[in-house]
Amino acid sequence: MEELDCEPAVTWIPGVNSKKKQMCFDWGPGEMLLCETSFNQTGKSEKVPSCPFIYIIRKDVDVYSQILRKLFNESHGIFVGLQKIEEELSGKSRKAQLVRVSKNYRSVIRACMEEMHQVAIAAKDPASGRQFSSQVSILSAMELIWNLCEILFIEVAPAGPLLLHLLDWVRLHVCEVDSLSADVLGGDNPSKHENFWDLVTVLVLQGRLDEARQMLAKEADANPSCAGMCRVLGDLMRTMPILSPGNTQTLTELELKWQHWREECERHLQDNTFAANPRLESLCKIMLGDEAALLEQKELLSNWYHFLVTRLLYSNPTVKPIDLHFYAQSSLDMFLGGESNPEPLDNILMAAFEFDIHQVIKECSIALSNWWFVAHLTDLLDHCRLLQSHNLYFGSNMREFLLLEYASGLFAHHSLWQLGVDYFDYCPELGRVSLELHIERIPLNTEQKALKVLRICEQRQMTEQVKSICKILAMKAVRNNRLGSALSWSIRAKDAAFATLVSDRFLRDYCERGCFSDLDLIDNLGSAMMLSDRLTFLGKYREFHRLYGEKRFGDAASLLLSLMTSQIAPRSFWMTLLTDALPLLEQKQVIFSAEQTYELMRCLEDLASGRPECGEPDAQRLQDDDIETTKVEMLRLALARNLARAIIREGSLEGS
Repeated sequence: MEELDCEPAVTWIPGVNSKKKQMCFDWGPGEMLLCETSFNQTGKSEKVPSCPFIYIIRKDVDVYSQILRKLFNESHGIFVGLQKIEEELSGKSRKAQLVRVSKNYRSVIRACMEEMHQVAIAAKDPASGRQFSSQVSILSAMELIWNLCEILFIEVAPAGPLLLHLLDWVRLHVCEVDSLSADVLGGDNPSKHENFWDLVTVLVLQGRLDEARQMLAKEADANPSCAGMCRVLGDLMRTMPILSPGNTQTLTELELKWQHWREECERHLQDNTFAANPRLESLCKIMLGDEAALLEQKELLSNWYHFLVTRLLYSNPTVKPIDLHFYAQSSLDMFLGGESNPEPLDNILMAAFEFDIHQVIKECSIALSNWWFVAHLTDLLDHCRLLQSHNLYFGSNMREFLLLEYASGLFAHHSLWQLGVDYFDYCPELGRVSLELHIERIPLNTEQKALKVLRICEQRQMTEQVKSICKILAMKAVRNNRLGSALSWSIRAKDAAFATLVSDRFLRDYCERGCFSDLDLIDNLGSAMMLSDRLTFLGKYREFHRLYGEKRFGDAASLLLSLMTSQIAPRSFWMTLLTDALPLLEQKQVIFSAEQTYELMRCLEDLASGRPECGEPDAQRLQDDDIETTKVEMLRLALARNLARAIIREGSLEGS
């Protein structure tokens, strides 16, 4: 039966008074909760007349860390590369590639951890130093868990090599021995250093027996009375059988040799070879796997999993993976001794030793502060085909669910959202829908950012989102009176209604200023002018001006008349068109034929008769009417004169 998740703990927000209904909230693209309260941060009880405080609670605060952003950026490239591994690769080649990918992830974590450590050391105020140190601890735990998962689930080390990997794991993550070694060996007489025997003991606990022998040789040189004992213990260290990576001996051979070696160690202990030196005797007991002797070194072991690996090294070096969890649980119980409860890290490591992948992921999801770790580890394990059977109750599998959560967090950041796009791309079930929802909420602060978003949408044929973004940008441009940009965006969105609106603004602007802005755009509309009738009219009207400027009066006159008679031109613009015809009517040569002139006269009379009558016009209305009346009279006169000239000209042409 599937274990049910617990209900989340209630979070009390200071200053909220539910009786006064002061609290409200809203979820944004980064899962941001805004709470309106009357909480006064100064601690005074009286309320001051001011705007209520707004507290912003962010779920994914780690995306705002400069150092962790490097972790997100570097791992993005590894993630994308992993998705492109060809499925045909199988067997050892595929496994080797996956192990390499895992090591790449760990190297990114470690580089980030080292940089964070340097920042913590250089921090000027104690609070910042503690914050960075805490982050270092989290990153260290992340690499510790990932490394163990790599050994158990990805490398799938068999008995023999398994212990070698676990030894490397402990040596990498329990690294105090290096600083201790530098401190001891940095003195003039290392064997007289107060931490000399601690160093020798730690080296033995970590299976670094060659280095321990060298230290014993220094003790033998400095103290001839125990030189013989040091030499005997050194020989035991030298002859301890260990299955090295290049060794071809079988596990059975190793177990036999190890048993003989262990019997020799026991013989020396029974013969009281080291009785005169309790420190050397203690080291021999450790090498025999004596649990009491090991537990005496709790401080040097520092944690239960170090104790586990040391215990296995000296009691069962050929441990099988299936037996690990028994040793792990007993080591945890012995090391803690009922003194304290296991920490979240202990539970995660224990789940890994039990080969419970899903529990590892669940515990990490609860314990860690962001989704980066579980998303990338789960994706890698999924590529190892270890999670194929685990589907969630709402339809998506675990890998996809965690990637969606991680990508959603990236979209809360002003620049990391670009990484989130690729994570959504590799979620086959819900990735497309999630990307569409998130990309619509990206604040388009600059045109450069808008173009990035638009390019992403166009590459993925997200038609509705392209239209929506273009319309938003077009509206912004209209509000800023950048008509050319607005028209360009509306054309790109193929939004006929908005293109009509912007074209009207262009025409109105022309009527007020007497000239067009953004001539290059209008001159190069091309087939885009067919998007709407008003845009067609705008393009053709600009063409009329170009023809007039080139003194192609006949073509200009025909185009002007066709704009009016084809009903493309808005009726409100007819007077402007007729006024534009005046210079053509006054030319020395006859431009408009008699038939064309009749058409212009009909349009003028239609326009004059269709003007609404006003009851009580104000002074401005009277002035406007006077201007319109004057224009109409001038046009009638010009049309009449042109008609007469056209009739005479056409009559003379017919007579000849």
